[in-house]
Amino acid sequence: MSGHSKWSQIKRAKGVTDAKRGQLFTKLGREISVAARAGGGPDPEANARLRLAIQRAREANMPMDTIERAIKRGSGSADAAALEEILYEGYGPNGAAIMIEAMTDNRNRTVAEIRNVFKNSGGRLGETGCVAYLFDSKGIISVEADGSDPDEVALQAIEAGADDFRVDDSSIEIYTDPTQVETVRAALEQERVRVSNAETAMIPKTTLELDPRDTVTVLRMMERLEELDDVQRVYSNLELSEEALKQFV
Repeated sequence: MSGHSKWSQIKRAKGVTDAKRGQLFTKLGREISVAARAGGGPDPEANARLRLAIQRAREANMPMDTIERAIKRGSGSADAAALEEILYEGYGPNGAAIMIEAMTDNRNRTVAEIRNVFKNSGGRLGETGCVAYLFDSKGIISVEADGSDPDEVALQAIEAGADDFRVDDSSIEIYTDPTQVETVRAALEQERVRVSNAETAMIPKTTLELDPRDTVTVLRMMERLEELDDVQRVYSNLELSEEALKQFV
């Protein structure tokens, strides 16, 4: 399983407290509003980015009326127009590459908070482009085989337009061009394949393997970054060993 999937599973396993759920809903609401504004309008059927954002919100059990308010804000609110999407790049402890997706109405506040986390964690915030070349933007669809032949499910995904796949025990991670996530997802669901998650993400071209203790140090920093209100997602090129994951969780 890729580092991205393991990191996502760790966050789900840790659960969401009531306080963090409120923060999560705020972040998801921002994502929906910006998608409605910048992705092609308030109709999810005509706006693939908005469809993905709504799906993520529903997977997090965000109330439908909250989702609808976020769409309306994105369609005509100055608040949504004030939000900027920014990518930050840097190096974690021991040279791990870190990519951060943020949405903010105050660049100075956001960069100060992110820089502070890097500094206190033994890393450093870098210049634009310093690690971006190490990542590709991909669509990722996670599927549970549920007794089906994983290779057969992966073949169905390839026929629907997927680029690649990775099988790990009973789970399958399918990679697509970012524009094809919804097309492949819909094709799989039409074949009654259970899709557990679909999103776009930054996937490292190669991974960095550190010893478990150093890996945990980087994961702690990533966790602190994701706790910032303006940070939407954090990615790294870390190879996550089972030993490191046991120490972190």
